Amino acid sequence: MAAQAPALASTKVSRRTVFKGLWKDNVARAALIVLACFYAAAALADLITPYGMEFNDAAYGNAPATLIHIQDEKGNLTAPYVFHMQQENDPVTYKQIFVILPDTKYPIKLFCKGDPYKLLGLIPMDLHLFGVDAPARIFLLGADMNGRDNFSRLFFGAQKSLTIGFLGLLIAFPIGIIYGGISGYLSGLADNFMMRFAEAIMSIPSLYLLIGLAAILPLGMSSSQRFALITVILSFISWASLARVIRGMVLSIREEEFVQAAKSLGMTDFQNIIKHVIPQTSSYLIIAATLQVPNFILAESGLSLIGLGIQQPDASWGNMLKAALDQPNELVNQPWLLAPGFLIFVTILCFNCVGDVLRDVLDPKLAGGR
Repeated sequence: MAAQAPALASTKVSRRTVFKGLWKDNVARAALIVLACFYAAAALADLITPYGMEFNDAAYGNAPATLIHIQDEKGNLTAPYVFHMQQENDPVTYKQIFVILPDTKYPIKLFCKGDPYKLLGLIPMDLHLFGVDAPARIFLLGADMNGRDNFSRLFFGAQKSLTIGFLGLLIAFPIGIIYGGISGYLSGLADNFMMRFAEAIMSIPSLYLLIGLAAILPLGMSSSQRFALITVILSFISWASLARVIRGMVLSIREEEFVQAAKSLGMTDFQNIIKHVIPQTSSYLIIAATLQVPNFILAESGLSLIGLGIQQPDASWGNMLKAALDQPNELVNQPWLLAPGFLIFVTILCFNCVGDVLRDVLDPKLAGGR
């Protein structure tokens, strides 16, 4: 036990150094704060948004953003309120328009009751951060063609778009780490065979594979089932590149004295790989995980954008962007419909910034400069 104490202490110092290095960098600190806000908002989506995931009101299809008023008729400041909107047809152009009915003011209420939900999937609640009384509606970013609140759907879409990255890591990383570790440790014929198999997996074009699968999948599949399938497929395709890198690192680590000493003491090869070899690759794995999450997010968004990912009525940033691009005429008057694309860009940028700084912090040649 006494011999293990210095190692444990050095691990704590190393973790503290990594966090301090990240927090010291202005760009990484800002990226971490933005990502923390995104994930917190996704977790608390039901509470923050005025409407639930299942909400829709056909009378408000393609409704514009609700105008929030903070002044009364005399120009004096007052509590925020909105007016009821009614859908009509323009008598000249016959286009659908929304007319504001200024007869009644509907104040914006905080922590008002609305659609029931389970907070974090556990606590039954019906409170929402803000809302208005019916028949008025509040759509901060307008409504889609089915009368669903775009603002609320941004938060619910984040739950899937932000989650897929970490779910993918839970599948791809253990496979890639163990497979690459065993291949590099065994070397020889077993290594050659395992690497040829990994290269065959890497050669599979993931996009065409998913398109082919989409063509043969049952039409009755739910979005949750499709989401799980996309995650599994992307994970089983992406592990091979990680395995190749881990294998190269293990080839050099396996010759270290502490690995050879454990082997001479009778430790099995598998135990040696798990306890001594793979932990030496932790610095690379942390960086790779940070940089791999955006790839999963981008892949899911791209698949949803071309109609192969999460399907309506469930929301994801990809299918929300697809719905916006399906109505190019609306983008001129409602540019906020492109908000999902902006959030995808910001999320990927933040992960890449954190990964870049992590690489510098964990690199011994650059650590002294930070």
